[in-house]
Amino acid sequence: MGGIMPLGTFNHTGPFKQARRRAVAVTASITSGLWVRSLSATAVAAGLLLTGLAVPAEAATYYSAPLRTAARALAVSAENNAGYDRTRYFGNWLDTNRDCQNTRAEVLLQEAKVGATYTTTRHCTVRTAQWITRWDNRTHTLASAVEIDHTVPVHEAWGSGARYWSQARRVAFYNDLGDYRSLNAQTAALNSAKQAKGPEAWMPPANRCEYVGNWIAVKIRWGLRVDSAEKAALIRYADSCPNVRISVTKV
Repeated sequence: MGGIMPLGTFNHTGPFKQARRRAVAVTASITSGLWVRSLSATAVAAGLLLTGLAVPAEAATYYSAPLRTAARALAVSAENNAGYDRTRYFGNWLDTNRDCQNTRAEVLLQEAKVGATYTTTRHCTVRTAQWITRWDNRTHTLASAVEIDHTVPVHEAWGSGARYWSQARRVAFYNDLGDYRSLNAQTAALNSAKQAKGPEAWMPPANRCEYVGNWIAVKIRWGLRVDSAEKAALIRYADSCPNVRISVTKV
């Protein structure tokens, strides 16, 4: 899977950092247990700029549709993974706002259920907090027990269209803090089981409907295509799940 790393400590910064962490002007609503955050194009652009990631001038269009409609709307193309090299083409976790906390630390803090402790007095890396890994509903208190998972693995993204992107866009995908569904804390066991598999080959043991919605949202957000087997699986799962609304800002 793309870019999983151990967890690492409480968000000691103020409202500004919270706004930056998941973009600005967020309207949160819960639909059948699935969080949907509505982000305006202006808000997302501002949020990404605050994190140091450029937004193309033509980007940031809003999409919203029921889950089953969204699954059927995904564009189909054969997957081409030739030439994939994660480090070369996607880079590593960045500290885009230069507060010493990289993307991994930002996700850990965003998902922490209680105040975190840190490994140093600078608060750069997280040591402890409480995390619930959504795809198995397990609780963890050590950052080292958790990895950061790309919902759509970077290998999958490469084969689904990212191979044609600019380097800057690929790095932005790898470090996407603009949508909470892009990156999440998971166990090494789940990460190892998933690897770079799509939903046609792997599904988590818990909260599968949420997982399908998140996968579809990330694919739409980044304009990634699906292969025929992947789309068939997404439609099959979507048809068996509550038809919640998928709302996402494209970049």
